Amino acid sequence: MKEWGGRLRRVQIGNALSAFGSGFTLPYMFVYVSEVRGLGSAAAGAVFTVFALAALAVLPFTGRGIDRYGPRPVLLAGTAMAAAGAFAFGQAASTPTLLISSFLFGAGVTTCQPALATMIVRCTRKAERSRAFALQFTLVNLGMGIGALVGGQVVDTADPASLTRLFTIEALTFLGLAAVTGTARMPAAEVEPAGPTAAGRSSGLRTLVADKAMLRLCLLAGLIFFTCYGQFESGVAAFATDTVGTAPSTLGLAIGANALTIVLLQMFVVRITERRRRTTAMAAAGVVWLAAWGMALVAGLIREDAMAATVAIVAIYALFGVGESLLAPTMGPIVADLAPARLLGTYNSGYALVKQTAVAVGPAVGVLLVGSGTWPLYLASMALCTLLIVALAVRLRGYLTPAQDNVRVLNVPQHELRELEAVA
Repeated sequence: MKEWGGRLRRVQIGNALSAFGSGFTLPYMFVYVSEVRGLGSAAAGAVFTVFALAALAVLPFTGRGIDRYGPRPVLLAGTAMAAAGAFAFGQAASTPTLLISSFLFGAGVTTCQPALATMIVRCTRKAERSRAFALQFTLVNLGMGIGALVGGQVVDTADPASLTRLFTIEALTFLGLAAVTGTARMPAAEVEPAGPTAAGRSSGLRTLVADKAMLRLCLLAGLIFFTCYGQFESGVAAFATDTVGTAPSTLGLAIGANALTIVLLQMFVVRITERRRRTTAMAAAGVVWLAAWGMALVAGLIREDAMAATVAIVAIYALFGVGESLLAPTMGPIVADLAPARLLGTYNSGYALVKQTAVAVGPAVGVLLVGSGTWPLYLASMALCTLLIVALAVRLRGYLTPAQDNVRVLNVPQHELRELEAVA
């Protein structure tokens, strides 16, 4: 048990290091390309597009590599790519070199995500996974917040060397991730019950596509990441600054309120969700986000009152944080429970691919609607998507076994639980 706990601590420290590095540089990539290197907003937009597209290129191979070789070698490969990409990004001065380094950077960061998720599953038992994933989410938000704060003290747009130092330090954080987590020995994958021979088993991708529960979870996850995470720093930020007239400094305060909400509430919320269905927690997150979009409507209607509008904008981000806290202990554990032991990497990579795609598409849609002046249509569309999240979360219940939906903690006798799982 102590050995397992030590491994998990090393994985969580690695998660925090990775998040610190991301928070350290991601908020400043746009200004670095556009202003510091003087290449303009079009080049900066292309850099972000390539960063996102890198996920689509590497994730299909990442899952296969995890299943075949284990998460540790894949993590080491990801940290090497991310460190090289981050360092090269800080040295690059032309659009082609920035695009190449951005692809390498994005590919490395994306490769690390399913590897770390698989490590968390390998280092925990089923009863511990909700807390482990919740702690991961808390550390990621805390790391990104501290990274952004520290990075802001280093950045000086008049001094390109300060940005070079920034990306060099991020490269070092990925090397730290490799040293701390990439050297931890992982427990072997769980042995599957006797069944078809390896030769008779379908491929990982074919198994995933045939899994109705996983497909429905991916559909729900795509909508969640499109509606919340895909709007967080784009559509909502554009709405706050362009429509409501929120000052950038106030927007920073609102984003800080989101991170603080998560850090303060996460481990309290996980105690509540431990005794509830996971699908109920996901539906509850949708209800909370519906309240956030309602608050956004209020902010748009009272924008002439600067103080009241500011309070409303901060409340939006805080409500988003409450919903995120409800989701953190649910999504990762469901993926782990749905995945056959031999395909855990494929399932984690498939989930990550859906996430990255939704996060890439979300900002384009949000900024387009807000930028065109149709902010009521934007808010109505996001509210409709949120209602759909609630409906899909409730419908997912019928595709999960009681154990996958966390029913086993609701005082259900074990013999009845086994009967329910057999019927499912």
